[in-house]
Amino acid sequence: MSTISPLQPFHLAFPVHDIAVARKFYGEVIGCAEGRSSDAWVDFDFYGHQVVAHLAPEECGASKTSAVDGHGVPVRHFGVVLSMPDWEALAARLQAAGMEFVIEPYIRFKGEVGEQATMFFKDPSGNALEFKAFKNIESLFAK
Repeated sequence: MSTISPLQPFHLAFPVHDIAVARKFYGEVIGCAEGRSSDAWVDFDFYGHQVVAHLAPEECGASKTSAVDGHGVPVRHFGVVLSMPDWEALAARLQAAGMEFVIEPYIRFKGEVGEQATMFFKDPSGNALEFKAFKNIESLFAK
């Protein structure tokens, strides 16, 4: 039996140092449609979820990392689980754009339960993002 159920959109607010720069990154680089906004914040449609960039430069900065598979994974990060074709297309687009990755796109647990593609990078304000995709989405919560 699957543990995956229909999800409601989540809402996440995060700090940025510059609204115009956030608009360019989330809109043009990631491909998120813009929603409501003001001089101090902007909503984005983040793959069906609502994320809000708030102007708060004093809140931006480096995050701690945790050792995972020999990589320094940013502890504070957010992202989305995509289909494998969508993940591959995003990885190719980011690589073509010269994205500096925290962790380059790669496959974890190859041939095992939970096989997944993952990549980490930061937005211009230092917020870490992870995008992943599973070979079999039913293994999202598999042990």
